[in-house]
Amino acid sequence: MVRGKTQMRLIENATSRQVTFSKRRNGLMKKAFELSVLCDAEVALIIFSPRGKLYEFANSSMQATLERYRKHAKTKEALEPPSVSDIQLEHLNHEAAATLMKKIEQLEVSKRKMLGEDLGSCSIDELQEVEHQLEKSVCKIRARKVEVFEEQIKQLKHKENLLEAENAKLLEKWESEAEGGVKEVERGENLMNYTESSSPSSEVETELFIGPPETRPRTFLSLN
Repeated sequence: MVRGKTQMRLIENATSRQVTFSKRRNGLMKKAFELSVLCDAEVALIIFSPRGKLYEFANSSMQATLERYRKHAKTKEALEPPSVSDIQLEHLNHEAAATLMKKIEQLEVSKRKMLGEDLGSCSIDELQEVEHQLEKSVCKIRARKVEVFEEQIKQLKHKENLLEAENAKLLEKWESEAEGGVKEVERGENLMNYTESSSPSSEVETELFIGPPETRPRTFLSLN
C-alpha cells in the first residue's frame, strides 16, 4: 500500500500527538547524529516538548556550540547592510522629529505673540486672531476667579455660622453663671435682713443701785 501524504496541521488527538512527537523526535536526533558523523559537522539540537521537557543532542559541547553561534550572529549583523525596513523606520523617525520640532517652534511663536512680543510682522488678521484668543482667555480667567471668590465666600459664611453658634453657647453659659451669682447675692442679703429683724434690741442695766425699785435711776446699754 502507498502511504498517504501527512497533512501539516496540529494533531487534535492528544495520544496520537504524543506518539507522533516521540517518533519524530527520535528520528530527528538520529538524523542529527548521522549528519555529524558522516559530514564531520558540528551539530547541536534543542527540543522542548509541549509539556516543557527538554531534549538535546550535541556531538561536541552544547555550550561551546551556542557561544560560537552567538559570535557568528553578531558578526553577521555587523557586516550586513541595514535592510529596507530599517531604512524606512529611520526615515520615519527623522520625519517625526522634524514635525515635532516644527510644532514646538510654532508654539513658541504663538507664545511670544500672546505676550505681546514679535508683533511687527503680524498682519491685521493675525492681530485680530491674537486679540480674540486673549479675550477668550480673559473670559475664562474671570469666570474661574468668580468661582474662587464664591468658594471663599461659602467658606467664610460657614466659619461665621460656627463662630455665631459658639458665641451663643458662651453667652448662654455666661448668663446662667451671672444669674446664679445674683441669686447668691440676694440670698445673702435676705439672710442678713432676716438676722437683723429676728434679733430684738435688749437693754442691760450697767449700774448697781441700792434702794426701792421705783426710785432708782435706770441706765441701759443698748445692744444694737
